[in-house]
Amino acid sequence: MAGFYPRPPTQRLHFDRLAALPLRRTAVSAPILKTRTRLSEVRYEIRGELARRARELEAAGRSLIKLNIGNPGAFGFRAPAHLQQAVAGNIAQADPYTHQQGLPAAREAIAAFHRTRGTPNASPERVFVGNGVSELIDLSLRALLDPGDEVLLPSPDYPLWSAATILNDGVPVYYGCRPDHGFLPDPDEIEAKLTARTRAIVLINPNNPTGASYPRALLERIVAIAARNGLLLMADEIYDSILYDGAPFQPLAPLAGDVPCLSLGGLSKVHRACGWRIGWAVLSGDPVATGGFHHAMDLLGALRLCANVPGQFAIGAALHGEDTIAPLCAPGGRLHEARRAVIESVAASGHLELVAPAAALYAFPRVVGAAAEGFDDHAFALELLDSEGVLVVPGSSFNVTWRDHFRVTLLPEPDVLREVFARIDRVLARRAATAAGARRRGAVA
Repeated sequence: MAGFYPRPPTQRLHFDRLAALPLRRTAVSAPILKTRTRLSEVRYEIRGELARRARELEAAGRSLIKLNIGNPGAFGFRAPAHLQQAVAGNIAQADPYTHQQGLPAAREAIAAFHRTRGTPNASPERVFVGNGVSELIDLSLRALLDPGDEVLLPSPDYPLWSAATILNDGVPVYYGCRPDHGFLPDPDEIEAKLTARTRAIVLINPNNPTGASYPRALLERIVAIAARNGLLLMADEIYDSILYDGAPFQPLAPLAGDVPCLSLGGLSKVHRACGWRIGWAVLSGDPVATGGFHHAMDLLGALRLCANVPGQFAIGAALHGEDTIAPLCAPGGRLHEARRAVIESVAASGHLELVAPAAALYAFPRVVGAAAEGFDDHAFALELLDSEGVLVVPGSSFNVTWRDHFRVTLLPEPDVLREVFARIDRVLARRAATAAGARRRGAVA
């Protein structure tokens, strides 16, 4: 069926492993607990089978370089001092629950920030604070979907979007963002995949895993599709200020105008505070058209009481205080130089090519040439982990049909990334030599 991409069998490995564990027998054997059937459709290899293998190797004394998660604190980054001070200075006020949509002052700070961007109808009443963007993705899809409703998702996507769609009884339908098109979506393909069950178009911009940043004209065409078809736009903009070499960022809500749009952001990436679990969603568009959805989001937020309170005190300082991310992304800054190390390492390799990331915290290289013959991204990632001590994420984990990419994070020091790509090249050189040997044997036969 168009729009549905096959999932490799590796997604079931951890279920099979759990099923194989010996059961402790008691006097009365209890029935085996049944789990939700649709979990078999969910995959999250970023923390999946390969990550479990990495823990086994570390338990055995191996030292690994783990590039599977965009977690700044794990690579020596800290949340800015003025954010830490904002939390510490208000900790005495953080004990009670707050309003289900978030602290009033925090929501006003978010709304004010969005007003500077031109977001229509940006007010505290239309802001929802959550335990990270991840929770808000789940809540928003739960508020939107009836069983069988479809959500248009980019391929590659951040797999939480697919998982949350499936677990809220929706159907993910993928539109391609291909490397030969700079990983940008094709609006014509998006429109061709609409059906009577389509409810939303998801945009991840700047993009994880590819690092693409979408131009205004492209976004305007997608807004027009949503307007013609009465769809909700869902803009995951968590990397909105992580930009390199003059790459622009165009927020979606100002272009959407009266078209319903949910814009998601947070403290985890730009402000390097992943563990604080603070994200937000801003609902824009015609208030009448979005009223029911607003009520549903408020109800679901109330059922979980409220988001983490201490971290909310940092929101105003983050959005209206010192810009601490731009220096890291500028030439000479750590993220810029890490990105440079990846770009130069790929250019020096005979086995890789790369669409240089314009934004975000990742690179998404492609294996080419003899090393790509018979290439399987999961098998490669496992060999790289076992033989070279480097953990990456197979590209197919991001819901693509092709199996020749992998994702690395740009968070390590530049010299560490150069060493990583030297190890990657060793594995790929062995694969290329094996492929060449097979061709020679075939020619002789």
